[in-house]
Parts: sequence; C-alpha cells; structure tokens
Amino acid sequence: MKKAILPGFILFLTLTGLAFAQSQGQTNAELMTASYQQINALFTGDWQQYGQLFTDLQQTLLPRLFLLVITVVPVIFFLHYIAIGPMSFDHDGRQIYCYNTFVRIIHWCAALSFSLLVITGLMVIFASFIGKGSLGLFGRNIHLVSAVIFSVSAVFMFLVWVKDMLPAFYDLKWMIIMGGYLSKKVKPVPAGKFNAGQKMWFWLATLGGAVMAVTGYYLYCFPADINIARISILIHNFLGAAMVALFLVHLYMSTIAIKGSLRSMINGYKAEAELKILHSRFKI
Repeated sequence: MKKAILPGFILFLTLTGLAFAQSQGQTNAELMTASYQQINALFTGDWQQYGQLFTDLQQTLLPRLFLLVITVVPVIFFLHYIAIGPMSFDHDGRQIYCYNTFVRIIHWCAALSFSLLVITGLMVIFASFIGKGSLGLFGRNIHLVSAVIFSVSAVFMFLVWVKDMLPAFYDLKWMIIMGGYLSKKVKPVPAGKFNAGQKMWFWLATLGGAVMAVTGYYLYCFPADINIARISILIHNFLGAAMVALFLVHLYMSTIAIKGSLRSMINGYKAEAELKILHSRFKI
C-alpha cells in the first residue's frame, strides 16, 4: 500500500499539471485571438462588417434589381404597344438628311458594343443560374472587348453631338407630356433635333459610360485595395442597372414605338412628316 502512495501522488501531480497547462493554453489562445481581432479591427476599421453587407447586396439585391429591370420594362412597353400602339408617319414624302455616314458608323459601333455589354453583363450577374467555367470566361472576354469599343465610340459621340444634346427649356414640356407617346392624338411635340429622352440617354451613355469604364478597370485589373474594389463593384452594378433600363427604353422607342424610325440610322434620312411632329423645334 505504501509503495502505491508515491506513484499515485506523482500521477495526481502529473494530471493536475497537464490540466492546468491545458487551461492555460486555452486562455493564452483566447487572449491571442482577442488581440488579433483588435489589431485586425484597427487596420481594417468597419470593413469587416461592410464585407457582409457587400456580400448581401451582391447576392440578393443586385440580381433582383436587374431581374426587375429586364422584366418590368419590357412588360410596360408591351402594354403600351397594345393600348396606344406605334406612331406612324408618311415616309414616302420629302426626306431630310440628318445623319452623315461617320455619325451612323459611330452610332452602330456604340449600339452593337453596348448590346454585347448588356448581354455579357447579365451573364455575370446571373452566372449562378447559367453555369460558370468556359461560358463565364467567354462572356468576360467579350465584355472587355465590347467595353473598349463602346468607350471609344462614346468619346466620338460626345464630341459630335454634345452641342445638340444640351438641355433646353422645351425639354421640360416634352417630359410633362412624355413626348406624346401616351396619347393616340398626333400633334407637334416640343423637341429639337433630339428630344429630352434621347438627351437623357446620351448623357447617361457618355458620362455614365466613363464611370463604368473606370470602375470596370478597377474590377478587371485590381490595381487598388479591397475597399476600392467593393465600392467600384457597387457603383458599376447600380449604374449598370440604370443604363440597361434606359437602353431598353431607347431600343423600344427607336425600333417599335415609331414605325420606320430605324431607317434614319441606316440611310441618314428622316421623313419630314415625322420631324414636324416629333421634332417641331428642329430647323429643317
């Protein structure tokens, strides 16, 4: 019995020491974790909690916003087409030369490249639904090439049309009556060579396009820290949603809402009858 007391006492001390060491190790680990969190918070500020907010916006709000744009806007135009119908003018009468060859080429470069930007941008937004891999990489590459083409085209469009796109007092009247598109009655609408809707689209496409190009550069090349990247993504996506909405408006108005209006960007001529009604302030 006496022989067992000493080994038992040593075993007890050993187990007690191990337990104490383990508890001290946990305490030290907790202290180290707390210290790390404090240091991390000191350097990153509140961006850790913003990171969660950013993730929620990217995964929930933005896809829903784009889905709302690409579904509700076409539905509104469908209802407009059924209830009001497209405007129709005599295109067999006198034709007025409005757009030269250079302007038409620039316009089509911008139109086609922006159309690709919309399609590939939506592929990125809804990547989880259409799959990733090679399809996503293909869309990303097309998006980049289209962005370069559109940026160059937007610069030329700005230089060519900026004077005609300056706001005028009668633009307010155009907006009040919504350009006459909500009435079946055909009467002169206050607008110059370009109406208020076209001017809105012009400024969003050019100045907004410049912002999209800058933020897109930050997203593609990552030349800055995570904070700048997050802000760039939010600006790029929210502004992109607005541009997609107005692009759909412009597309409907230029191809469906007015019969034959697309011809002007093909041959450069507009019907005099159309100009006298929809661009009554334009000096022919």
